[in-house]
Amino acid sequence: MKQTFTILRVPLLLIYLMACNHAFSQVNKSNDYTILVSLFKEWRAFENPPLMNGAPDYTVEAFNKRLPGFKKLQLKLNAIDTSTWSIEQKVDWMIVWAEMNGYDFNHRILKPWTRDPAFYKTIFTERSDVPAHEGPTNHAVIDVWKYTFPLSLSDKNKLIDQLKVIEPLNEQAKTNLTGNAKELWIAGIRDIKSQIDDLNELLDKSGVKEDQVLSTEINKSIASTEKLIKWLEEGSSKKTGPSGIGKENYDWYAKNVHLVPLSWDDQVMLLKRELSRAWTSLKLEEHRNRNLPLLSETNTILQHDSLTERSVKSFMKFLDQQQILTVKNYYEPALREHKGRFVPKEKRNFFLITMHYDPRPLFSHFYHWFELAQMDLEPHASEIRRAPLLYNIFDSRNEGMATAVEEIFMNAGMYDDDPRVREIVYILIAQRAARGLGSLYAHANEMTMEEAGKVHSEYTPRGWMKTEKELLKFEQHLYMRLPGYGTSYITGKFLIDEAMAEYARKMELSGQPFLIKNFLDRMNQIGSVPTSLAAWELNEDNGMLKMLNKK
Repeated sequence: MKQTFTILRVPLLLIYLMACNHAFSQVNKSNDYTILVSLFKEWRAFENPPLMNGAPDYTVEAFNKRLPGFKKLQLKLNAIDTSTWSIEQKVDWMIVWAEMNGYDFNHRILKPWTRDPAFYKTIFTERSDVPAHEGPTNHAVIDVWKYTFPLSLSDKNKLIDQLKVIEPLNEQAKTNLTGNAKELWIAGIRDIKSQIDDLNELLDKSGVKEDQVLSTEINKSIASTEKLIKWLEEGSSKKTGPSGIGKENYDWYAKNVHLVPLSWDDQVMLLKRELSRAWTSLKLEEHRNRNLPLLSETNTILQHDSLTERSVKSFMKFLDQQQILTVKNYYEPALREHKGRFVPKEKRNFFLITMHYDPRPLFSHFYHWFELAQMDLEPHASEIRRAPLLYNIFDSRNEGMATAVEEIFMNAGMYDDDPRVREIVYILIAQRAARGLGSLYAHANEMTMEEAGKVHSEYTPRGWMKTEKELLKFEQHLYMRLPGYGTSYITGKFLIDEAMAEYARKMELSGQPFLIKNFLDRMNQIGSVPTSLAAWELNEDNGMLKMLNKK
């Protein structure tokens, strides 16, 4: 694909190659890997902002004051000589480099604390299915799902301390939110309103209302959030500006932060291709299956529970017996925890519709939960990869792999017993391509979020995105908040396919058999890093990284 990226900063890999070639002279050089680990700890400590009135300080003054410190960290990183390091160690260097680029981009362009009211949502009741919360989040989020109710004394005190941050953070938001991104502003009000529901839900948990100190703090948080909502609503009519970041910024962010070697134009082409491929493949599947009974959806709890149980067993048996990957003893429990429940037909969104026909295609996407269980129970040996990477730069790997395995498992024979299920896989691909395509046009400010949502809805087969509007709003809002996330399912899948193809080619050239189990196991060992880095480590080939620097 022709690269049309306009360089806004020093080109990707230039700094890296200069470091490898001893080109930096401003700071003492070192080729000791432990220096990187120490710098990583220093960087992560710096990235967590100082406090103001007990809340993270996102004021302009704070960022300006801290900028020289950030520049020093960048210089330290760029001064490290990695020329004699292993690929694994060089990958770790690139991770830290990409994270620092993410901080720089947020400071210069994205500015979620200034443009995005949803940034100030603090309560999260469920764990994300990727390593960290999707989208820009503040540093004081409260993960209610980590608590067990009724609370122990130590957990109660911890939760009270966390809740005390909400009021000063909400007050700070009124000062910081000076941006003019109209759609982000209006959609963000909806997210802040959802915090009221989350806080009321917290209030109803076992033992909470009976605790005067805890319940008082929750009610203070509710009152404070209501005031912020009123302030946001009063200011919404004054917002007139675009919410997309534009093509140039999109390109820089994709290549220098998420390490995705695809420009905005490349991604449009790829997603159009995947959308067309999914639709035509779906219609060919329907033709091939025309003499088979249609899939029937479950309409009772008993039917649904029976289908789900059969599907869990079938799915796990397939992965194990067909040697798709090494099945760890914690995989099935992780899957069962998220297997879903029966939902009446009139309340089903797109994904729930697929689950009530056959949950195995979405169970494939739940590869996410295997990866998270691995992070929890078998932490990576590298301290740099152990915790979630910042700024969602894992998206091409985690969302890409979860999307890729839907088709990988299908093509490896998972639905040979029921070919109609293959149709669902192509519907899933079409939906992800359509929503990503809409998000690309929205970030280029060629479409509004509403118009992007129409692409998302109209180009999803069988009208399955038209049954429940909340999912549509949530997804397009998220993708506007975080450039590239909406496309990462398809672009990440493409990069996973590229990595697997190169791995298979190398196996063939060396006279070794290609085993999907070896590929997936190795990718899991490498961890949740950008796919371009994983491919480098997997194949000992930095071709994807070289693509990042092409014009």
